[in-house]
Amino acid sequence: MRHPFLASTAVALATAVLAACGSSGGSDDGGKEAAAAADSTPSAATGASPTPSAARTTAPAPRRSSSTPKAPAGDITPATGSFTKKQKEYLTDRVPKGMDPAAVLQTGQETCDRLRYLVKADRDIAVAAIVSGEVADAKPAVTHLCPQHQDVVDEAALGYADGTHKGAGLRPGRYRAPSPTKACSWQVAAADGKELESGSSGTGGQVEITVARSARTFTSTGCYAWLPQGDN
Repeated sequence: MRHPFLASTAVALATAVLAACGSSGGSDDGGKEAAAAADSTPSAATGASPTPSAARTTAPAPRRSSSTPKAPAGDITPATGSFTKKQKEYLTDRVPKGMDPAAVLQTGQETCDRLRYLVKADRDIAVAAIVSGEVADAKPAVTHLCPQHQDVVDEAALGYADGTHKGAGLRPGRYRAPSPTKACSWQVAAADGKELESGSSGTGGQVEITVARSARTFTSTGCYAWLPQGDN
């Protein structure tokens, strides 16, 4: 069952992450400073697990249209210092013309900072935050800036967010929702619409389902995210 996440903890975490990222610029030191700051927050010190809302302590950067012209790789240079090879790889085809590449890099570093904190506090919530989209663009950030969290991204790729999933988008197996709301409900149906499984949870406690091989539709509401269970 989820535990309340104190408002003061969220403020402390957001302040620590933003302060660390602001001082990091194009350096890798920002992530290390943010990790140290996260370790000193009340929840990390006491072992309290964050709720899904904890993943929202830092708002994701607005997404830009893929049609926006990007700066050539040769033009991606910081105002001071230099980018590492991995940082340059992350920035390739991600920096709109006329935008400071350090600002784009900071977005990726903030994503890594958030994942680092969430994994330390509650790995399931970290995976669920990626599945639900609360932590956006995690895959490129992890690939180039914090590869130690690749296993979290890989697991999230096998999960389901709330919504309706059909046909080829379904993977048979067992799944669990580690932090559903008290309004969580779900239904698994076959091709003819026959209900294979359904249920609801009014407690907010973890729930489990099985998506059968004959399933063709899986609908979930208020369950936040479903994670693969076992050898899915």
